[in-house]
Amino acid sequence: MRAIAVAGVVLLLFAAASAATTSQPLLDSGYRDMYNLNFSHAHSTFTEYEHTHPQDPFGHVSNAAAYLFGEFDRLRVLEFDLFTADSNFESRPKNSADPAIKKSFDEELAVSDRMAQEQLAKSPNDINALFALILADGLRGDYASLMEKKNSAGLNYMKRSRGLAERLLILDPTCYDAYLAVGVENYLLGLNAAPVRWMLRITGAQTDKQQGIEKLRLAATKGHYLAPFARLLLAVAAMRDKDSNTARYLLQGLSAEFPQNELYKKELARIQ
Repeated sequence: MRAIAVAGVVLLLFAAASAATTSQPLLDSGYRDMYNLNFSHAHSTFTEYEHTHPQDPFGHVSNAAAYLFGEFDRLRVLEFDLFTADSNFESRPKNSADPAIKKSFDEELAVSDRMAQEQLAKSPNDINALFALILADGLRGDYASLMEKKNSAGLNYMKRSRGLAERLLILDPTCYDAYLAVGVENYLLGLNAAPVRWMLRITGAQTDKQQGIEKLRLAATKGHYLAPFARLLLAVAAMRDKDSNTARYLLQGLSAEFPQNELYKKELARIQ
């Protein structure tokens, strides 16, 4: 079941849904730094947001995202070669995690979860709390799949995140970042052969590849915090389909917007 393994990669981001229904300057800055691979500054910005918004779980879950993306960058986890060929992903090594980073990552997620659950206990339809839980599940799924090679755990987190995203989208269909969670599951699991897709649907998974692409495009064009990641995923999908023109267009835009991100430049150079 090849796509079960691949699924973990984009849990992050789908990690899903991103930060709040209205733009917050500190969060904007932190995510921009994270996409630019300036992780130390991203941590400082997210920590400042935690201090100025002590009741908001999203500062903590965003800081956890910066810890995980920092590990991904250090270990070169997100390079396209790993995901454009299923055999490369299936034979990937188990990564050597930094124990101190893992500890900080877990601590930030624990605080975020506690705050989010407290808010949902008071207000079951709290959009921001749902956002935080969606992203936390995605981050844990990424860590399980890409750092620990625990693909089943990654799949379970992906399904739970998608379910929460669907709940959130019923409450507010304009939370376009949340469409990333729905798109990721459908696209990745939709890559499997028909018998495998049937088995996955029995477990409650969604496996419509075309719907997945449509939701990813929606997140890429109308999303906010996660729009850059949605564009990256669409570039990977284009490369899998041998559509170098689309991949080039997407990577050119990302490279121009985030000039410090060497991943965009490196993958673009391979296409040129």
